Amino acid sequence: MNETTLTDTPLSAGRVEELFTAADGAFRFSRWGRPIAPVVFGVDDETLGHLKDAMAGVVAIANMEFVETDPELGANLMIFVCQEWDDLDNVPNLDQMLPEYDILKASLKRTKANQYRTFSFDENGAIKMCVILLRYDEHMAETTIQTLGTGQMVQAILLWGDEAFEDDSPIGIVPQNGMCIVKPGYAAVINAAYDPSVPPSATDAAHAMRLAARAGLLLKEMADAASV
Repeated sequence: MNETTLTDTPLSAGRVEELFTAADGAFRFSRWGRPIAPVVFGVDDETLGHLKDAMAGVVAIANMEFVETDPELGANLMIFVCQEWDDLDNVPNLDQMLPEYDILKASLKRTKANQYRTFSFDENGAIKMCVILLRYDEHMAETTIQTLGTGQMVQAILLWGDEAFEDDSPIGIVPQNGMCIVKPGYAAVINAAYDPSVPPSATDAAHAMRLAARAGLLLKEMADAASV
């Protein structure tokens, strides 16, 4: 996922449907059903602070805040950063957290992947946990920590489709200061997805029309406010 320049064009209902369509063609929408309690392993304290600040900016778009602990799980957003995939062998109990860990690691090495994420869900289909694995390779090293944190949190804030951002990144760079932000169109979808009147999960593609309508209205309200 490479960042691109900003646009404020609302996303169409068709595009929103694509965002939540899995590789098997099924529509699957899910948002977090509980406050997010993050923990990051494999980075120093300074990097951790910048990373969490960037991630918190995305969480705020959903009108949420990070919390210290989840009553059931302790941490429910776990990020493991490594230099090589084999380094993860030193993480206690990771093989219990990730079923068929050895097969997964072999696949990540074979495909030269630099990231992987998996979600768990509650009885309502809402996200209750996310595990992210990051291999800090040369491509990741070319991005700023702020960009890395923003991009990873965007991909964890909702259950997106496998190829959601294949052709268009949800993050962009502000030309005036070089800061990374979520593009307005995608930010509006995230905000709409966390509207209290919207269910925490859906499998009917018609849900995309509802999200697109809410997101479009939000962008219009923002544009009207800016023109006053």
